[in-house]
Amino acid sequence: MFATPVQVKKRSTQLFLIFAVLMIILIGRLFWIQVLQGDFYSAKAEEVRLRDLPVEAKRGTIYDRNMRSLAVSISVDSVVANPAEVRRRGQERETAQHLSRILEMDEEDVYEKITRKNTGFVWVLRKVDPEKVAQLRQLSLPGIDYIPESRRYYEKGKLASHILGITDIDSRGLEGLELIFDQQLRGIPGKLVAEYDAANRELPQAQHAFIRPVDGHGVVLTIDETIQYIVERELDKLERERNPKGATVIVMEAKTGRILALSNRPTFDPNERHLYPDASRRNRAINDIYEPGSTFKIVTAAAAMEERALEDTEHYQCPGYIMVDKQRLRCWKHEGHGQQDFAEVVQNSCNPGFVTIGMNLGLDGFYRYLHAFGFGTPTGIPMNGEASGILVPRNAAKTIDLATMSIGQANAMTPIQLITAISAVANDGKLMKPQLVEKVIDAQGAVVEKFEPEMVRKVVSKETAEELNLILESVVTYGTGRNAYLEGYRVGGKTGTAQKIKPGGGYMEREYVASFVGLAPANDPEIVALVVVDAPEGMPYYGGLVAAPIFRAIMVDTLRHLGIQPQVVNQQAPTAMMSEAVQEVVVPQLTGLDIYEAEQILSGVTLGVASEGFGTRVVGQLPKAGEVVSPRTAVILYLDDHEDVFQTEEATETICPDVRGKTIRQASELLTRAGLSLEIYGTGLAGSQSIEAGTKVPVGTVVRVDFLPLDEQGP
Repeated sequence: MFATPVQVKKRSTQLFLIFAVLMIILIGRLFWIQVLQGDFYSAKAEEVRLRDLPVEAKRGTIYDRNMRSLAVSISVDSVVANPAEVRRRGQERETAQHLSRILEMDEEDVYEKITRKNTGFVWVLRKVDPEKVAQLRQLSLPGIDYIPESRRYYEKGKLASHILGITDIDSRGLEGLELIFDQQLRGIPGKLVAEYDAANRELPQAQHAFIRPVDGHGVVLTIDETIQYIVERELDKLERERNPKGATVIVMEAKTGRILALSNRPTFDPNERHLYPDASRRNRAINDIYEPGSTFKIVTAAAAMEERALEDTEHYQCPGYIMVDKQRLRCWKHEGHGQQDFAEVVQNSCNPGFVTIGMNLGLDGFYRYLHAFGFGTPTGIPMNGEASGILVPRNAAKTIDLATMSIGQANAMTPIQLITAISAVANDGKLMKPQLVEKVIDAQGAVVEKFEPEMVRKVVSKETAEELNLILESVVTYGTGRNAYLEGYRVGGKTGTAQKIKPGGGYMEREYVASFVGLAPANDPEIVALVVVDAPEGMPYYGGLVAAPIFRAIMVDTLRHLGIQPQVVNQQAPTAMMSEAVQEVVVPQLTGLDIYEAEQILSGVTLGVASEGFGTRVVGQLPKAGEVVSPRTAVILYLDDHEDVFQTEEATETICPDVRGKTIRQASELLTRAGLSLEIYGTGLAGSQSIEAGTKVPVGTVVRVDFLPLDEQGP
């Protein structure tokens, strides 16, 4: 049956209307996409077509004060993959095998990464060693590309590692100055824009763009690389010889607060930090607290002198102990020092004397200076994790607390707090904020930010500081700091030997912290140094024998490096090396004797006495038996009551050193270290010796050395 014309017309109209509606919908949809949502879909298309490859900014360099680089950023390549391209070539398994072998990765992990769907970019491994990248490039692996990045590299390895800190894989600072100055060092990252087709293939002739990164600023430290090397050298030697649980050395400019060197043990290499335990990264100088012991007595003395809680003519009676709140605090010298003036109290490190001084100050006065010197609050040094220290709360403090605090117990502090306080005494009473960074510079070397020395407050007067510095010089000249003496330089300082605090309270039985803090030159201090040794193994453990020699070795090289000229030696100093015309005395053998018997013997031969340690038995002495010294020289007696100390076997033979051409002092030190005694004839430099150098002789043998004036020396 055929349709009528009317039906055809009707159907045509319906069909037309259907097409018209569809056309209107299509046009509306196009209008919606192209006009109303045009920007959105355009961005989506560009996002699919264009891909950003990040280009990391080069992290700024860290320099020492003399512009020698310590931490730099080196150019390396990161391995990336285009999974779609890898799958299209059909060599996924072979590519994964090559990558895993060269990059030392798990093959299945690599395979999963390079075949991952719904992504056109994936990191295979970041910041790969150049030799491995070179091997991969030779293979021309499909879908594998290389992006230039930078990696942090610490040029001097372990040197100053606790100061510099570390960064993560994205070159973001995690610890140390890398963290504190992260914003200045990091810079602004750039990017590389490339165009890809629908099959994820890069279009070589298509749109490309490169946004160049802005490199980070450089940071110039106050650290002196040479002095840092000197400090690290001595700490390495200490580790080899005494294997302590930890150690810290800080060297500071007295007048500015600038830190010239800071190092701890244990340490680590930031280039290979994964090889070291996390604990090795702990900055003990900033993060750890300890009871300083006798080194803190400098603060007590400064406060008392400033408050005139003593008089130069006042004498302190020491019967060997002092009673405070019905508790007996004993002096190291059991029978007491008798009557002393203030300078002798400091020189003898007399506990009853310092307790009396603290009592004269009173709790309010003592706490006022405790806070004025900066204890109980962070110093503000630009390092992460600085501890505040622990002080006995003022409202809970009793008279016995004042007594123990006066001799360096009860309160705990960080090494940086202590050296900052002692530097105030060395700097005419001005407390300076410790400084590690001198300035921030841009890529052209222009200064972006400069850090000037900052005085926190005036703590004591210039007169007090100058007088105390000279008293501290007598501690080195006559007292327990004799091992810190530097020929030609005036050195002041204080030893400390303190029992370690138990985590739950009280003190450990056989673990000590040996320390020494000193300044030079004593009449106009330029440098202050602190040495803290935590639990050295074996004997001796005293600050005068463990820490003072480290101080001396560091200070003598530091002063020479800085061009600080020697001064005329103090002619009052009690050593034969300083005055050749005085009568000479042979030091007697005192090791193994009771302290009372040893003191009587020394008194009989016109020699002085100083002691260090806890106990009544002499386990060591300095100078050693047989050494020739001048009258009134103080012989340091090292005390202990534990029987195991006397069971240590000593060497019976030693090698005679070559002392020809040495001064009397240098010859004496060489022979003493070898366990031999010196017999002096003449003055000047050593010309000949009775025992040939290199000869094996019994310990204690006396070596005669003939000294000749310079004008009689041979060619």
